[in-house]
Amino acid sequence: MPAMKTTTMNGETKLEARHRPSGEHSRFNGGGLPFDEYVRRTTDMLRRVHAGAAEAAEAEKIVAGNAPFELRPAGDDCRGEHKPYRHGVLLVHGLTDSPYFMRPLAEFYAQNGFRVMAILLPGHGTQPGDLLDVRWQEWEKAVAYGVDRLDEEADEIYLAGFSAGGTLSIYQSLRDSRVRGLFLFSPALSISPRARWANLHKFYSWLMPEAAWVGIRQDRSLYKYESLPKNAAAQMYVLTKELESLSRGRQTDIPVFAAASRDDTTAHTPATLEFMAHARHPSSRLVLYTTDTGNVPSGIPAEKLELVNSALPEQGILSSSHTAIVLPPDDEHYGADGDYCNAIHYYPGDMEKYEACNNGHASVLLGEITETNLRAGILRRLMYNPNFAALKVSLKRFIDNLS
Repeated sequence: MPAMKTTTMNGETKLEARHRPSGEHSRFNGGGLPFDEYVRRTTDMLRRVHAGAAEAAEAEKIVAGNAPFELRPAGDDCRGEHKPYRHGVLLVHGLTDSPYFMRPLAEFYAQNGFRVMAILLPGHGTQPGDLLDVRWQEWEKAVAYGVDRLDEEADEIYLAGFSAGGTLSIYQSLRDSRVRGLFLFSPALSISPRARWANLHKFYSWLMPEAAWVGIRQDRSLYKYESLPKNAAAQMYVLTKELESLSRGRQTDIPVFAAASRDDTTAHTPATLEFMAHARHPSSRLVLYTTDTGNVPSGIPAEKLELVNSALPEQGILSSSHTAIVLPPDDEHYGADGDYCNAIHYYPGDMEKYEACNNGHASVLLGEITETNLRAGILRRLMYNPNFAALKVSLKRFIDNLS
């Protein structure tokens, strides 16, 4: 989201227009549309919502980054036996995020012979207020739609999901035998039980609208909300409970590639480790970013596990993070020299540290917002993967082993 006018009172951000529903994007309206038409209509909707929020060139940049998209591979070796392509992958972004986060992976998949489609989940890409009324079933409808469109063009369907997108991808795979494999990045398989009470605010938020929000922030990011409604957290909690019920007693037989940070403070990494311990396919692999490579998780065979040291003191990086898996260091917005700083953990309680992060103070560290890291100094939450090139090598090895 672009930087917008924010009113503060007593150190707290107050609600603005972006914290109300736009009326455009709380439901999935793709239906049976061809994918290119879905992309066109969604892009037009984004232009309407973002009109006037920035200068024309900047507004178009915002729209392009938040819009769904598609890529086609080149060459004859990607042709399918029964359909135009052998492999197809549907990319699903995370909660409060957008398809922008899936772009680098999309380019990688297309270069490796995949027909690529990336959807925009309802409530996302417009303004945070659109998450006030959304339901997780609308996200599931978008994923199911994407699978249907991909199935028209690819012999084999794979799902690649980041964070909540990983949760939705697993959910779809358990209900849809067409899914041949999964790529999971920081999958959010478990969320705090406190989120189950997040919608209790509805009893009194008509008196105190701010009560409907986990956090009301400046929303400086172009492609991600910083403000978070309690409803969004509640919907994620319900989704994880639905997935837990659906998967109870079942093994995962399809190949799974997963990448996660052991220091993740958003998703519960032990749930990912448990899921991968039950991923029985011999090709399944887990890349685990950790500051303690000597601490090997139990239950996952050594041949399925790749431990990556995530502490890079020469770069000021203390650890990897939930948000630091799918983007490369050279990303122009979230990368090492990008124009965005994730310091919302300081807002509005510690504005001195918040401004130090945003002003590029030389002593600022990078990593996950763990208690240990926060005690080490002023901390920006890491938004890129310094090992992204190595991640692509691991992904290529996994893809080459697919039948």
